[in-house]
Amino acid sequence: MAHCDKNQSWRPENVSSNLGSSFMSNQKQQKPTLTGQRFKTRKRDEKERFDPTQFQESIVQGLNQTGSDLEAVAKFLDASGAKLDYRRYAETLFDILVAGGMLAPGGTLSDDMTRTEFCLFTAQEDLETMQAYAQVFNKLIRRYKYLEKGFEEEIKKLLLFLKGFTESERNKLAMLTGILLAKGNISASILNSLYNENIVKEGVSAAFAVKLFKSWINEKDINSVAGSLRKVGMDNRLMELFPANKRSCEHFSKYFTDAGLKELADFARNQESIGARKELQKELQEQIARGDPQKEIIVFAREEMQKANLSEQAMINIIWTSVMSCVEWNKKEELVTEQAIKQLKQYSLLLKTFTSQGLSEISLLLKIQEYCYDNIHFMKAFQKIVVLLYKADVLSEEAILKWYTDAHVAKGKSVFLEQMRNSSSG
Repeated sequence: MAHCDKNQSWRPENVSSNLGSSFMSNQKQQKPTLTGQRFKTRKRDEKERFDPTQFQESIVQGLNQTGSDLEAVAKFLDASGAKLDYRRYAETLFDILVAGGMLAPGGTLSDDMTRTEFCLFTAQEDLETMQAYAQVFNKLIRRYKYLEKGFEEEIKKLLLFLKGFTESERNKLAMLTGILLAKGNISASILNSLYNENIVKEGVSAAFAVKLFKSWINEKDINSVAGSLRKVGMDNRLMELFPANKRSCEHFSKYFTDAGLKELADFARNQESIGARKELQKELQEQIARGDPQKEIIVFAREEMQKANLSEQAMINIIWTSVMSCVEWNKKEELVTEQAIKQLKQYSLLLKTFTSQGLSEISLLLKIQEYCYDNIHFMKAFQKIVVLLYKADVLSEEAILKWYTDAHVAKGKSVFLEQMRNSSSG
């Protein structure tokens, strides 16, 4: 029996099964070696991916060959995009074109890298040269659209580094930035970088802004500049170019007017005034909504009018809007008229106080006309509102006749004149 069992263990199927298990265990031991080799390959790729040395040498060499011929520079950059990885090394590329080499944090050039003398910072400091440089960037970004975002990031970074540059380098960068803003190569949101406390407190931001806005307005005009600033919410932030203790309309106006930018000073003053009016309207609305005594509201409105140097015409418009904004209006025309009459009767003293001049009465009539036209449920309420305000001594007969004959605006003119005609004949 034992003999039979011994022979059985040497059968071919048992031998093959032993060999198989031995082979499998050997295979398992080899696996870590294979993954290890793959990992090494990945590390090598990564090293190549983030090493800009070769890229920098190629760009610097090309710029040294083209020299100050910007037409040749543009052609070289165009051709190099097919051979070099612009997408990966966008920051390096722009650093070289602006400063001649890679920039270390703070704006100093990295010592251990090759650099070129043919860059923006070594160019001549005049508007014509900066326009030519802007053309180089413009062509490059038009050709390689994916560089747009990287270029905007580069400009934001350079603005944060301003203290690390010389005055001449800052001036050239400011002129270039103004031209690029005018061409639409970058968004006005980059100006956010100028509000950095470190460059604001030393006056670097304001001086840079002078050069920037001069070249921007030179390319376009103040209305175009204002439009771009509004688009990104920068129109109300210009005062922030100065430290907190100098952040006044007077200081801003004097600084930029003296620098030859009266248009920008006027624009900022106007924005400040709009901001003050919005704040005043908001405060009045809150007082009316709370039901504060009308006499207190009048005292407050008079003080604010004087403080903000507002005309009575401007003030009556703000008061009208505040009074009408405090009601949840009904959607039915007949009920809306009743609501309006009740609200205006209650605040007739407030309205009367700020219509002491004929011009203010006309201003209020025009405001009512526009309001009734813009709010469709009020179209039939115009005449009843005017009659109420006439009876409450807010509007005079002379003002109403003047509005009727030649002072009205086009909005809903035929409807409202017809209502007034019927009222007078009635």
